Amino acid sequence: MTDQGRDPIISFARTQKDPLDSCRMEAPGPLALVVFGASGDLTKRKIVPAIYRLEKLGLLPEDYFVLGVARSGMTDQEFRSFMKKSVKESLPNVFTKEGWAEFEGRLYYQPLDYGEAEAYGRLKKRLEDIEGKHATEGKRIFYLAVPPSVYAPSILHLSGAGLAEEDKGYTRIVIEKPFGHDLESSRSLNATLAKGFKEHQVFRMDHYLAKETVQNILMFRFANSIFEPLWNSRYVDHVQITVAESLGVEHRAGYYERSGVLRDMFQNHIFQLLALTAMEPPSSFEADSIRDEKVKVFRSVRPFDLERLEEAVVVGQYGQGALDGAVEDAYRDETDVTGNSTTPTYCAMKVHVDNWRWNGVPFYLRSGKRLRHRMAEIAVFFREPPHQMFDSMLGDRIEPNVLVLRIQPDEGVNLNFQTKQPGSRICLTPVEMDFSYEDAFSLEAYERILLDCMAGERLLFVRKDGVDATWGLLSPVIERLEERARPQDFPNYAAGSQGPDAALAMMVRDSRGWRKI
Repeated sequence: MTDQGRDPIISFARTQKDPLDSCRMEAPGPLALVVFGASGDLTKRKIVPAIYRLEKLGLLPEDYFVLGVARSGMTDQEFRSFMKKSVKESLPNVFTKEGWAEFEGRLYYQPLDYGEAEAYGRLKKRLEDIEGKHATEGKRIFYLAVPPSVYAPSILHLSGAGLAEEDKGYTRIVIEKPFGHDLESSRSLNATLAKGFKEHQVFRMDHYLAKETVQNILMFRFANSIFEPLWNSRYVDHVQITVAESLGVEHRAGYYERSGVLRDMFQNHIFQLLALTAMEPPSSFEADSIRDEKVKVFRSVRPFDLERLEEAVVVGQYGQGALDGAVEDAYRDETDVTGNSTTPTYCAMKVHVDNWRWNGVPFYLRSGKRLRHRMAEIAVFFREPPHQMFDSMLGDRIEPNVLVLRIQPDEGVNLNFQTKQPGSRICLTPVEMDFSYEDAFSLEAYERILLDCMAGERLLFVRKDGVDATWGLLSPVIERLEERARPQDFPNYAAGSQGPDAALAMMVRDSRGWRKI
């Protein structure tokens, strides 16, 4: 491999003198990666570009290959040409002709009808033939980058063809979210998996967990003794978790109409952020110890009062509005969306974690589309000082300290606190300490999630009981909201705004306010 075209921000990680060399990830052993849905958007925009960049970083083994599987009829060479265009567009600063010439020989393609059992026998034979060429030692990862409706038949036919067995290497199956549509469908999918795969073979992925700042939450809390003693109801007033998107539903309207914001964002991303923020220190920094503590958080969340749901849950749908100087359509005007749709594109939610640490501390969660800015963050609001000795001098309320963990777009951490302004008068001014990952090396979410799966590291993947716990909390809420939904209630916020007025009113009732989006 040459240095030409290597991503400049990570070149420091390739030298022996790198002071962080001991923290660099090592390449996993030989493996075969079989990607279902190889002709789809996820594969061409995320998965194959991620594999290509990992190759350029020297983080993949010498013996590996990628076998794309989909309904479309393509040859190996047609698949390689298809992926070349996507990788070139996705990684313009990384792609090189030399690098691609070395990479494309690892790409193969097999047409397959997901519902045809016999096709999996042909897939097995093709897989074994390519394995002989690349010496991957029977180590296989099946990645289901397909619509949820295809999960069950793919899983059952893989098992029926003997492709779930672990003879001499390992077999793993990666499943993209959404994992089920509600608690019942989630349990059904888990039951289908259990017919052929053992739990240690199943990797339920949430790419949000691979973001650098999300991983840093645990390090920040448990590796710094100045923060953990304050991480409780004695010092924390409330917590706000926000994932805002300026984009609409784009090309995903068909999926989104069946999903909505609670299934799409809360059951996985938002509740995972809640768990990492609220969990107790694990007994060890191992995947199952950490996932044990996350599940305890979900089981400690106070069930929602369905008869007074409006006091804790606000939903919305965007209408026409202005964003960055352009007029954006309402959700109901998007392609594949019905004119009287009641699918929520926004939700704000107040959650209580009923345990010793968080007694009385509300967690405010919100996520929505077509909001003013794209941002994701966790903001921890500390309590005001118990005695405001400066009130009589300043005549104004002192703002509380806020610790913000920024997840996107500018990943980092900042803490605001009060200082005295220079001069003879007593005047306070808020200042910030800020740390940014902007100039630091980091893997993209799909790069990290793929590498961890290859290495068998399960920290970033969700366990069965965690999935059941979050669906158990949200399924009754979703069902009640859908029962009550009326077309005339939407749209109730404009594109480019902060969200529905009712979400602001929920905070006002609690004498608090949302951070600006």
